[in-house]
Amino acid sequence: VQLQASGGGLVQAGGSLRLSCAASGRTFSWYHMGWFRQAPGKEREFVAAVTYSGDTTDHADSVKGRFTISRDNAKNTVYLQMNTLKPEDTAVYYCAAGGRGSIPGRGEKDYDYWGQGTQVTVSS
Repeated sequence: VQLQASGGGLVQAGGSLRLSCAASGRTFSWYHMGWFRQAPGKEREFVAAVTYSGDTTDHADSVKGRFTISRDNAKNTVYLQMNTLKPEDTAVYYCAAGGRGSIPGRGEKDYDYWGQGTQVTVSS
């Protein structure tokens, strides 16, 4: 499956952005979907994930209550709504697709396909 992330940009602290990740090539609804991010000089980290059906989500503690992952299987797209953004949210955000287990994992190894990343910069 091919993944194309979009929606990143420059925003002031306290603002909002919505990232999108469009999938093509294989049946989107077969895959759990996740968002990860990588800040300069840091390792890539888990942000959020959603099951293939969309009925269960998981969010990292650092974004819980501010970010929301969702998906629209009819549009082959997964979203990450980001509210109350902080400077520490600055990173390249990646979407990923994986199919292991009944719930999506938090590790990079749980995902087989990755998008190219979209830059999110939050100014203070």
